[in-house]
Amino acid sequence: MGIRWFYNCIATLVIVLCFSCKKEMHSTVKEKQGEFKPTAASLLGNTNYLAISYGGYRASSRQIQPTNQQLKEDLKILHAMGIRILRTYNVQADLPHAANVLQAIEELKKEDSSFTMYVMLGAWIDCLNAWSKEKPNHELESPNNKAEIDRAVALANKYPEIVKIIAVGNEAMVKWATNYYVAPKVILNWVNYLQQLKNDKKLPKDLWITSSDDFSSWGGGEDQYKTKDLERLIKAVDYVSMHTYPFHNTHYNSDFWTIPKNEKELAPKDIVEKSMDRALAFAKKQYDDVAQYVKSIDSTKVIHIGETGWASVSNGFYGSTGSRAADEYKQGLYYKKIRKWTDSMEISCFYFEGFNEQWKDAKNSNESENHFGLFTINGEAKYPIWDLVDKGIFAGLKRGGNTIKKTYNGDLSVLLSKVKLPNTDYKK
Repeated sequence: MGIRWFYNCIATLVIVLCFSCKKEMHSTVKEKQGEFKPTAASLLGNTNYLAISYGGYRASSRQIQPTNQQLKEDLKILHAMGIRILRTYNVQADLPHAANVLQAIEELKKEDSSFTMYVMLGAWIDCLNAWSKEKPNHELESPNNKAEIDRAVALANKYPEIVKIIAVGNEAMVKWATNYYVAPKVILNWVNYLQQLKNDKKLPKDLWITSSDDFSSWGGGEDQYKTKDLERLIKAVDYVSMHTYPFHNTHYNSDFWTIPKNEKELAPKDIVEKSMDRALAFAKKQYDDVAQYVKSIDSTKVIHIGETGWASVSNGFYGSTGSRAADEYKQGLYYKKIRKWTDSMEISCFYFEGFNEQWKDAKNSNESENHFGLFTINGEAKYPIWDLVDKGIFAGLKRGGNTIKKTYNGDLSVLLSKVKLPNTDYKK
């Protein structure tokens, strides 16, 4: 009886493992055979199609555009680590980054039939007088928005096999974006416009339209955001793309970042681990709050994470004199935890971001916004993905002539010596 039970358990385990492996390969194999139709509906929430936010800028100014070769270097690196969907942010005429990325993807697909990459294309939306000396008018939109939408439409039609989503605006409705935010009605008008183009067969019918915005803008926070126009927008988009940033909230909403009394005697590494568990719980709560509100408006609407991340360096709010959230070790813990949770829930997570970008604060190289990447500017793999370097998946790949190697020479003890415990006692 005992032996038979043992062999039955082994057989069951083998079947389960085989089924799991088949499930992982299912979508990819069917796509190669032409059976799987890669649409936003089938890609989002599919754990075989890992998502990430991507900006390929390497210089301290966006006026210096990455070259075709540089973009291809990045795309090959991301592809090697399993990324299959990229998120871009704008299609401005003087910043052809998104158009160049699409061209690079198309060329790589022709060069290598196994190369697979899709894009969530962002169209930047501003209010009237945004980024100017004039007072921003948040009820009216910038006259530049129409051309931005037109460029997004043109690219979606030019690359229908690559562009699967258009996002109208990036954090364009959240009120702390004081330089440029717009009322929800502005986003709604453009979403309806794009949906009508689909109905008129002037855009691919399977293209999904959304807006990518802060959790609060989607009704997950203050009541001031819960308006009739937001309700209409929720019904109009194909899915909701929400942002959540526990990292920033270690400064702005830091209750979860406080070390409880019963944990203060733990080993430092355990204190950090539990702090990052609370950071994940914070992100989950924001997701659940958005889901609760969105589902109350439209029970069929799905929600994915359009942006979340953790910076590895800060000399400001999140550094040694601030909340002490920024370091590669905490970044690694957050990355692993958010990926594990979103994969288990079949939530697409456009993790922010693939590579460091130094243009965001060219005057302060240690400003946190410059350090959200999983890779440094020079192509070093940060702690979150050291394990991928160990697996050899980056063999033969380079960034800017540099082979992909680990930061800190892969010495965890050196990294841990830089890690500081969470701090909320500082003067904000």
